[in-house]
Amino acid sequence: MKNRKRHSIFGIIFLLYASFNTGVLFSQTIVIADTINNINDTTSLNIDEVVITGTRKAKRIIDIPYPVNRIEYLDFKYDKKIAVDNVLSSVPGMFLQSRYGNHDVRISIRGFGSRSNSGIRGVRILLDDIPESEPDGQTRIEAIDFNSIGSIEVAKGNQSSLYTNAPGGVVNFINDIEFTRSFGSVFNHFGSFGLIRNGLKAGIRTENYGLLTTFSNHSYTGYREHNNEHWNIINAVVETSNSGNSGLKLLFYFADGEIKLPGSLTKEEFNEDPFQADQRAIDRDLKRISTKGRLGIRYYSRFGNKLNNNFELTTYVTIKYFERTSQVYRIISRNGLGLRVKYSNESKLFGKKNEITIGSDILFQPARTEYYDNISGQKGDQLLQLLNEKIYNNGFYFANDFEIIRKKLNLLFTGRYDLTNFDLREETLPSRKDSRTFSAFVPKVALNYKITPIIAVYSSYSLSYDSPAKNELDSFDPSLLYNPDLEPQETRSLEAGIKGFIIGKNRDYLNRIRFETTLFYLNIDNEVVPYEVFGEVYFRNAAKTIRKGIEFGSDINIIKNLNLKVSYTLSDFVYDSYSALNISIDSTGNIIETEEDYSGNIVPSVPKNNLFMALAYTQPVTRKIDSFLKFSYSGISGLWVNDANTDKTNGYNILNSLIGLDMNFGKLNIMVSGGVSNLFDELYVGFTNTNSADSRYYEAGEPRSFFGSINVGYRF
Repeated sequence: MKNRKRHSIFGIIFLLYASFNTGVLFSQTIVIADTINNINDTTSLNIDEVVITGTRKAKRIIDIPYPVNRIEYLDFKYDKKIAVDNVLSSVPGMFLQSRYGNHDVRISIRGFGSRSNSGIRGVRILLDDIPESEPDGQTRIEAIDFNSIGSIEVAKGNQSSLYTNAPGGVVNFINDIEFTRSFGSVFNHFGSFGLIRNGLKAGIRTENYGLLTTFSNHSYTGYREHNNEHWNIINAVVETSNSGNSGLKLLFYFADGEIKLPGSLTKEEFNEDPFQADQRAIDRDLKRISTKGRLGIRYYSRFGNKLNNNFELTTYVTIKYFERTSQVYRIISRNGLGLRVKYSNESKLFGKKNEITIGSDILFQPARTEYYDNISGQKGDQLLQLLNEKIYNNGFYFANDFEIIRKKLNLLFTGRYDLTNFDLREETLPSRKDSRTFSAFVPKVALNYKITPIIAVYSSYSLSYDSPAKNELDSFDPSLLYNPDLEPQETRSLEAGIKGFIIGKNRDYLNRIRFETTLFYLNIDNEVVPYEVFGEVYFRNAAKTIRKGIEFGSDINIIKNLNLKVSYTLSDFVYDSYSALNISIDSTGNIIETEEDYSGNIVPSVPKNNLFMALAYTQPVTRKIDSFLKFSYSGISGLWVNDANTDKTNGYNILNSLIGLDMNFGKLNIMVSGGVSNLFDELYVGFTNTNSADSRYYEAGEPRSFFGSINVGYRF
């Protein structure tokens, strides 16, 4: 614990020192707003939805040839805002399982990410366009504070031709720096199971400068035994621009906290008491103590006679210190240095509009891992093993968007080359070393055709290359440092869809409908799947998987102030051919190894049917007070818990309610909200621990719970 405190102090000093010696920094976020006037001669529509992550170039959603969603703060300002599933459940194609609040959350898009029993995998996570994901693709999001977030952008489908290890897509959380007036606010969230989150948020805006800072103190007892947590999170963004064509931005966060882990249960234990903890979790005091920090600097410039050239340079440093308990007590020190460079040019090619973007991402992350005896959650005195590891990722990408038919048909071609290297050295006896290197080039080609200015059809074909993460390379054989047999997962992706708006003509009802529908087909070779032995998770390659599905989403203005959101995902994921060694434990504790054929089985931890609906109503009470009411529903079909398909969870239906008041008295704003989650107190499996060797597959979802919030703000 002393080491942890020392690392925390050093981390804060280092990042603050770097901040004060760097100056005030800024990078411009491009926002493109198009106004389409007099649709059908009577209706005007302002489309200002912008996505940065989708093509590494800011574009309207209607111009991007694959499914993209943007969630604004206004969409979730009344909500609970504690875990990622509180704000992203409405995105079609996305399946979220929150294991311990906002920790060990599973984000799955088209099945990518479902294989991870710990952390996020297969989906690239960004915070202000800087990767929260490690160079190997593994991600934890403790540092993301939804009280600080202004918008969230989700680019679904294979994005590996632009980002490292992103076969499922990219999620970019963007801090709320786009305010126009200085303000200060305090927020207070409280709820069932000891939930308390208090904090401050402030923004300063001048002609050339902007500052956003938030602080959150979070504590939670948890609805399961041995499931309490406590966190402190600081976020800050500083920007300055002396002209509209160049600027600097500084991006900083620091997070420090601890979470106790209750572990997974067998079916018998779940039926007896779904909220108990695995006794081993109590005996070992399973927990995670984490300290994370990041300082990023971004420079942006537009230049040329027509300002048709754009250059962006981002560099950042990270500090990470972890303590983990399982069978052993681990201490991990992991720092990182990253660099992102991007250049784009807009010009004419063969007389047609052409936009080309080239760039590079570099992330170097050395790590030191110490292993000790775990004595009921306390670190033993004897160092058992010391590992020094270096993970390096370097990627080069390009994107070319060519307008074939003016304002109608565009061709997008992207490609990326990635090199990822793992180098591991054991310093304790027996002294040894190992390394693995993975590299590949993956392309993508896509077409976007606008039937009207606000309705488009699109299609794409792409390859993806998903190298193993560090924890996936761990070897079941104790004589080896890395698993020599684990190979990258490769995917061929085909998708087609339609998206846009339907605008009513002189109607008071159904006057605006946003919709999107996407069909996809994925052919996966060497799919990486988890298996578990004595509570430790390892990974292996399955031979081939076929994934087919449909994603549908719609946002409907039924009548004035009444809005309906609907999203539905159908997932048909099957192991086409899969023969693997199965490791299980019999009643006497002996390990049994058998060769199994799982061909034709359904991929676990992904529901076949995933339906979300939300009905929201806003009504002015007085000229200064608005009221808000929302009901949301999630319907999830049952999940297989293992590759063998020997057991399946029950489907479940969750209904949530929310009510709020937004009061404005001059410069003073008071917002009060509250709600009930899982209104009918349904018992369900909220997280599946895939392929557990001792059949510990089950973790209960949150029972009925209440929450409330009071936010008080003042605009200057």
